[in-house]
Formats: sequence, structure tokens, C-alpha cells
Amino acid sequence: MADRKQASKPAAPPSNDQAGQGGELHQPAGGTHPALTTNQGIPVSDNQNSLRAGPKGPTLLEDFVLREKITHFDHERIPERIVHARGTAVHGYFQLTKSLSKYTTAKILTEVGEKTPVFTRFSTVAGGAGSVDTPRDVRGFAVKFYTKEGNWDLVGNNIPVFFIQDAIKFPDLIHAVKMEPDRGFPQSATAHDTFWDYMSLTPEAMHMVMWAMSDRTLPRSLRMIEGFGIHTFRLLDAQGKSTFVKFHWRPKLGLQSHVWDEAVKVAGADPDFLRRDMFEAISAGDFPEWELGVQLFTEEQAEQFPFDHLDSTKIIPEETIPLQIIGKMVLDRWPDNFFAETEQVAYCPANIVPGIDFSNDPLLQGRLFSYLDTQLSRLGSPNFHQIPVNAPKCPFHNNQRDGHMQMGTPKGRVAYEPSSLQDDSPRETPAGFTSHATVDDGAKGRVRAESFADHYSQARLFYRSQTKPEQAHMASALVFELSKVETPHVRAAIVGHLRHIDADLAQRVADGLGMDTLPEAPSTTTEVVDMAPSPAIQLIGKMKDTLKGRSVGILVDDGSDAATVKALSKAIEDAGAMAKLVAPKLGVKLSDGKKLTAFGQLAGTPSFMFDAVAIVLTPEAGKKASKDSAAIDFASNAWAHLKAIASDAGAAPLLKAANVGKDAGIIDASDAKAFIAAAKTRQWAREPKLRMLA
Repeated sequence: MADRKQASKPAAPPSNDQAGQGGELHQPAGGTHPALTTNQGIPVSDNQNSLRAGPKGPTLLEDFVLREKITHFDHERIPERIVHARGTAVHGYFQLTKSLSKYTTAKILTEVGEKTPVFTRFSTVAGGAGSVDTPRDVRGFAVKFYTKEGNWDLVGNNIPVFFIQDAIKFPDLIHAVKMEPDRGFPQSATAHDTFWDYMSLTPEAMHMVMWAMSDRTLPRSLRMIEGFGIHTFRLLDAQGKSTFVKFHWRPKLGLQSHVWDEAVKVAGADPDFLRRDMFEAISAGDFPEWELGVQLFTEEQAEQFPFDHLDSTKIIPEETIPLQIIGKMVLDRWPDNFFAETEQVAYCPANIVPGIDFSNDPLLQGRLFSYLDTQLSRLGSPNFHQIPVNAPKCPFHNNQRDGHMQMGTPKGRVAYEPSSLQDDSPRETPAGFTSHATVDDGAKGRVRAESFADHYSQARLFYRSQTKPEQAHMASALVFELSKVETPHVRAAIVGHLRHIDADLAQRVADGLGMDTLPEAPSTTTEVVDMAPSPAIQLIGKMKDTLKGRSVGILVDDGSDAATVKALSKAIEDAGAMAKLVAPKLGVKLSDGKKLTAFGQLAGTPSFMFDAVAIVLTPEAGKKASKDSAAIDFASNAWAHLKAIASDAGAAPLLKAANVGKDAGIIDASDAKAFIAAAKTRQWAREPKLRMLA
């Protein structure tokens, strides 16, 4: 990559008089800093890069600094996961629809029509096991395939990039985002000083910061998120020829997210909202489904990219390498026991099958060590693979014996290889896993490839690819987050970084924070370039024209018109959504005299639990509702959260009391067809009239 001039090894910190003025790094004014050492007192010369065999080579096992740091981090808490502690998992199957036999020998990717059992776990990253479902956070997306050739774990997130380029920085990242250690809060939130201080000193994180501030981190449902393997992997054919691959999960229901105010209120009304949503969908037989897509490319193609595909802070735009759909995943069975399965499942990106191999991505290389070490601590035994949810569904044989919690009874005299005493003892096989003979490009050292140096161009690409509402949400999220930061120079440093991403964005955030002048932008080692926009990374722009998988609340009271309620309910259900009655009391009699049991009682079932609402009331009930705070909130929140609202004449007093206006999303309850059309999306044109956006 001869056109890459500058190495991206971090520069030395500026002097104290530069603190907070937008340099590459800043330090608090005053004081001296002791040398960073290992636990054995050995000074650390480079805390930014793992030891690798050349700038783009694999991470070396001899890196005792990395191993000590990661090992200590992995063992910080027991028994819950340090990250991804709040999880929801479901059984299902994967079915291949297009063979990749041209590229790989992996049967999971070559046998069309074969159904492979899977166990898929979704999670938040920052919060503990007792935190809520709906904070602004990245969502983990981990799939365990129980293949004929052993378990394959595809362990990723709902965002295709990550904050850091090298695994040695992961403990620092998580320490920064977790609760501040001197006060024990905030839980499951990034809106605090330590997180943004770390971000301000880590320019490589700016692309991920933009994704984290987008609507992607406020999902309306786990059934409506994408999933990404993040790293580049290799596919190997029978001759050992390598093709690079990136894995993508695309939800059949399309993408849907909450708006910020709605997510906050949902957390208070139902901390388990996303878990409950998944449970209810599975119970109703509305099985969530994703397509598996791949981006396939050669070494020669990779050399032509204006970025490095081994850098986990970068995407390969689909406009550059199109996505090929090769299969589907259907989740159709809830676990029998949450602890035994969802909590005890142990994923590890090192679990791959013959025909798939790793790349030299330095973040992936560190993960290959970290996950196994974490499971040893969390599950307490090297035999954690014998827990049913972790055990392969194909035969497995080896000479590993004994250990804490050994649940098997290995037979025979021989527990070693090679041997000549037992005819049925396991042997290595030519059909087993082999690694690609990758040629590396230099002497070992704590260095980072020059091609990893551009930290802003793809952050700019992401922001400029979004729709106008999404850009406004990102700017507003940054203002909110930084307004919680108490340290002025940290706020200033982040706005300085934003100047490299988009001048208008930086100004919007600065104005939202009340800054009189824009802070200086930090120095860069590479030119920030304008890349062609990628509509494929939008959320609002990719929403499907459907109501499938969602729910609509219908507020009724005694005497509500039964024919209207029936027509609306039928239209909602015909559109693939669930119609749920809400009433002041669970027992309600409509105009036909039939007594029904409502889904929820009004005071405990606010409108932000639904994707759209209808209000069908008698004139008397409408007048009564107009004086009831729960009913007023039901209508006003639906209006504020940009949802379609169907109403009849009796609901008019309530709508007036709730200050509900008129626009394309306010529909007469008699027009079910128009209501369904409006309910499929939010009324984005309404938003600027209702709230101050950055």
C-alpha cells in the first residue's frame, strides 16, 4: 500500500499548556504521572499496540503485557459477564440457501438446504445483568452454530465497527464506559466524564462514536436489528486458497428504533421491554428471521481499498463490495431455563470450523485469547464445554481428562497421542482444521500499520450518509451526552474531533453546549477524505414498508364502538401486527354489550409500549379521559413520539387536552387502511415542531 505515508502510532502527549486545545492527546493540567508498569513492576513502553509479527502480522503469544492486562481484566468480576451481562437468547436454526463451495470447504457454508441448530444471544454491552433493556448502547449479536464439524461461534454486534483497533486497549475502553469506580454510577450509560475523556484521547474511536450516537443504539426490538461479525475472516477452499469475508445479519422485519425520549420512558415502564418483546413473539409463533449475507473479496481487491480491511474501526461500503445473501436464521424456541442456557452459554470467536480461518486483525487476535480465559473464570472449569448449551451436537474426541466438574467418563487406557495401545483412540486427520499460510511483512514490534492511521474519513462517511432526521438525532445525542460531562476540556476536545467529521455537526453541537467559539481541531497524520455516501448504512432510509412484527394499542372504555374496534383490529392483524386493547379497567364492555379483557390497564400501559395507537371512545368517556393524566399522557406521548394516531369523534376532548395537533399521521378511526399506511413509519416531519433538536 505504497500510497499510505504516515504511521498511526500515537504521538506524544502535548505539554500542559495545550491541554484541552484540540491536540491529538490532552492531559489534565498540573501534576506528574508515574510510569505505567505491569503487576510485576516492569515499565510499559507502549500501551496502545500489541506485539505483532510486523505491522500487519498476527499478535504474538509472547506479549506478556497484553496477556497480563487482558487476563486481569477477564477475571475482574464473577460470575456475570464483565460486558454483555444483560442478555436474551433463543434457540433456532440456520439454513443455507446459496453454496459457497467455490470459496470454502466448511459444510455449514456449502450444503444448501441443510438445517443447522443455533443458539443466538442478544445483549447490551455496558450495563450489568440487572440493568434495563433500552439504554443507548451497542447490542451484542452472538450466534453459536452446532455444525456437523463442530461449533462455530460468530460473535459480533449490531454495529459493523468497534471503538478500538487493538485488543490491548479493550480493558481501558470498558473501564472508561463502566460505572465510575469512585461513585458506582452511572449504570449502563456513556453520558459521563470517564467515557468521553477516553474517547477524546482515542481518535480511532470517532467512527464508532458516530454509530453509538445514532438511532442504531436505541432499537425498538431485538428482532429489528442488524448483526455484524465486525472482523474480516478468511474462507479456505480445498487447495488452501483464501478469500476474505465479512458476515452480516439482516432482519426480515427491517430496522426500527425508538426515539430518545421514548427509550427513556420505556425503561421506566418496562425494564425488560426487549426481552419481553422477543418472548411474546416466540410464544405467538411469530418467529424472528434474519438473512445471512457475506462480502467476499480478494487480497488484490483489498489492496485497492482507501482503508485497511483489517482495521475494525472501518467498514467496507456495500457500494464497493455488494452483499450476497447466502442463508437464513430462524429463532423459534425459547430456552427451557434462563440460567442453564442464556447465562451459561459460552461464546468464543476462536471456535471456527475447517474452511474458515482468522485474519490478522489485531482486535480479533486479542479476542481469540480473551474469550476462553473469561469463560474459565466465569464458569469455573475447563470443562465448561460439557454444559449442554455449549456442547457440540456432533461427536467429539480428544485426550483431555479430569479437571473440575468433569461430567464425562472417558474410557480406555490411552490418554495421549500418538499411541499404539488402543485401536479406537483419537488421531489427527488431514480433513481437520488448517490455517492459511499467511505471509507477514516485517519484524516483530509494538507497531501499528500505516494503513490504520485515518480516523475520521469513515466517521464523516457515516454522518453524511444519514437522512436529515438521523443527523439531527446524532447531533442531539452528542449534546445530551456531553452536557453530562463536568470537565470543560473534555467537551471541547470532542467538539474539536467533530470538526474533522463535519463542520455543520461540530457547530450544532457547540451551539447546543453554549460554546462561544469552536475549539481547535486536533492535528492529524493523514488527510481526511470525502467518500461517496453509502445509503446502505442508513436506518430510517432502510425501514421497510411494513407493520409486521409490531403492535398497536387501542384505547377503549365502556361503550366504545365495537364495529370500529373490530375493523381496526382486523386491519392491524392483517398487516402482520398485534392489536392490543387498553382500558381504564381490565374488564371493559364495548357497544355490543360483550365484555372483553383488555391487554393492559391504562395507568400501567402507556402508549410508548406500542408502535401506533388508536383511541375509540364515547363522548362521555372522551370528556372523562380529558381530565385523566394517564389518558392525557397516552395521547400526548404518542403525538410526541411521532406515531400515527387514529381517533373517533368521542376522542376529540382527549386529543385537545393532550395538545395533539393535525398532520398526515392523525387519521379518522373509520379509515383503517389509511391508519395502517401511516402506522408503518413515524411522522418525521412532525419532530422539529415538537422538540428542540441540535
